[in-house]
Amino acid sequence: MKIGLISDTHGWIHPGLFEHFKDVDEIWHAGDIGNLETADALSAFRPLRAVYGNIDNALVRRVYREHLTFMAEGVKIYITHIGGSPGHYDKRVMDRLKNDPPGIFMCGHSHIAKVQNDPKSGFLYINPGAAGYQGFHIFMTAMKLCIDGTRIHDLQVIELGERGKTILPGHRV
Repeated sequence: MKIGLISDTHGWIHPGLFEHFKDVDEIWHAGDIGNLETADALSAFRPLRAVYGNIDNALVRRVYREHLTFMAEGVKIYITHIGGSPGHYDKRVMDRLKNDPPGIFMCGHSHIAKVQNDPKSGFLYINPGAAGYQGFHIFMTAMKLCIDGTRIHDLQVIELGERGKTILPGHRV
């Protein structure tokens, strides 16, 4: 199973994202989608699993949940928007991570791409950074990975370009 990982699109899809994700089976979005049109465009391209983030309005929150737990192949996945990072998890996710640890914990919010094995709990922490145009990040990023049974492999960080320098007119969703 190949998965495209994104977060913090803030209502905008990079024009090259679909080309980068042309071989994925699903897209996972860790919140701050921005609007339903963005989610609809992504889900029309590939099946979408997503959570809402702190900037998402009531319409997005009616369709998507704050926390999402599911199995992908043989790996338990937990996605939320505000999760913190290893050693500094947000208090809203601490109990769940401690009492029912996933194989992959994915969150967004920081706009900083980061992948790390959590040394205490043993799960893989993933923040795909920010794929959107809004925010303080310098580079727009996404990620891809493969899951085969319980094996997680071939993780790639995708630089979509420098925010403010790679945007073409007419590509807003």
